[in-house]
Amino acid sequence: MGLSLCLQCFKGSSSDEYSNPDPAVRRQQLAAAAEQRKKEAEARGIKDPEKVKRQQQRQEAVDAAMEQKGREEGNLQWQVG
Repeated sequence: MGLSLCLQCFKGSSSDEYSNPDPAVRRQQLAAAAEQRKKEAEARGIKDPEKVKRQQQRQEAVDAAMEQKGREEGNLQWQVG
């Protein structure tokens, strides 16, 4: 008798609460989950991911400055002969 009462409680709620969401909502949820997995994969093994990002940006700025400096100086080439 106790088991049948418990099963009756769950019959109505399963179709209302656990139906498939709208495809647009589902797509958004999947995109958010993929972004979260991407962030976790990038940060795997790194204690401070923000520090790594800052170092990468700093290196890109240094590389861009070196490239710009090379353009300003002209195309100097070594000639052997």
